[in-house]
Amino acid sequence: MDLLEKIKQNASKLNKRIVLPEGTEPRTLQAAAIILKEKIAQLILLGNPAEVQQQAKALNADIGGATVIDPKTDARRDAYADLMVELRKSKGLTKDEALNLLNDPLYFGPMMIKSGDADGELAGAINATGDVLRPAFQFVKTLPGCSVVSGAFLMFVNEKFGHDGIMVFADCAVMPDPTAQQLAEIAVSSAQTAKAIVGLEPRVAMLSFSTKGSAKHPMADKVIEATKIAQQMAPGLLIDGEMQLDAAIIEEVGKLKAPESKVAGKANVLVFPSLEAGNIGYKLVQRLAGAEAIGPVLQGMAAPINDLSRGCSVTDIVNMVAVTANQAGSEF
Repeated sequence: MDLLEKIKQNASKLNKRIVLPEGTEPRTLQAAAIILKEKIAQLILLGNPAEVQQQAKALNADIGGATVIDPKTDARRDAYADLMVELRKSKGLTKDEALNLLNDPLYFGPMMIKSGDADGELAGAINATGDVLRPAFQFVKTLPGCSVVSGAFLMFVNEKFGHDGIMVFADCAVMPDPTAQQLAEIAVSSAQTAKAIVGLEPRVAMLSFSTKGSAKHPMADKVIEATKIAQQMAPGLLIDGEMQLDAAIIEEVGKLKAPESKVAGKANVLVFPSLEAGNIGYKLVQRLAGAEAIGPVLQGMAAPINDLSRGCSVTDIVNMVAVTANQAGSEF
C-alpha cells in the first residue's frame, strides 16, 4: 500500500470535519463527491445551498453526504461575530464589521474551526494565498510557542532517498527570509509534519552551502545558530546541520563530510535556509526528477488550514483533504 492510500485510510478512521469554503467551485465539488464516496472525511461546503446543489447537479457530482452552509444566513453568525470582536478587540473590530466579514466564506470557515464546529479547512482553488491565510492568522492563530507559519511539501522521490522515497521539504511557501529562531521553529514543525502525516521518524537536515564549518559566511552562521536553537527546542528529535544537500542525503558523502552526525546521509526532512532556496529546490526535484509534490502543508497553525494552488486538480484537492484530516488528528 502506498503512502497516499495510507493517508486516506487513516483520514477515514479519524472521520474529521473539513470545511471547503469554495463550495460552488467545480473541481472542489468533483473532489467532494470522491471524498464522500471514499469516506475520507466529513465535508462542510460553504455557499448558497441552491447554487451549490445546482452546480453539483450540472457536474453530476453526488454531494448528498455533505453539509452545505450559507455563511450569510447561518444561525451561528451572531456568536461567531462576538468571538471575532473578542479576539480582535485590540484592533478595534466592531460587531457590524465582524458580521460583514462573516459573509465571506474564507472568514466563516476559520470561525467554525475556532468555535469547535469543524476540524480543518482547505481552500485556494479560486482564491489567492493571502486571502486564504489572512483570516487564519487573525482568528485561528499559531500554535502556542510557535511564532511562524511555514509550508512543507511531501515529496515522492527515488526510493533510495528519504523514507522509502518519501521526503519532506520546507519552507517552500511562506517565509521569504526566516531568522535563525524562525528557521528553528520551521525545522521542529517540519519534523512534526513528517511524523504526523507520513508516519516516519524524522531526521532533519538544516541545509546550507557549508557542511560543519567548511565555509565561513553569515548565511551559514544563521543555519548553525538555527540548528542549535532547534536542538534545544526539541531535544528528542534528530536535527543536525549545517550541511550541504549531498552530505544530507548521500550516505557516502555524509560519512565523509560529517562522520559524527546521525542525520548526514540519512535525512528525510530537508529544511532550506530561505523561501527562495526551498521553492526553487522542490520545483527542481518535481520537474527534473519527475517527483510528485503534495502541498503546501501549512505548519505552525493552531488548527490545520491549508492552501491550494489555483492550478490544482481534482486529485490534488482529494489528497489535500486527506492530509488536512491527518493533521487534525495529530497530537501536535
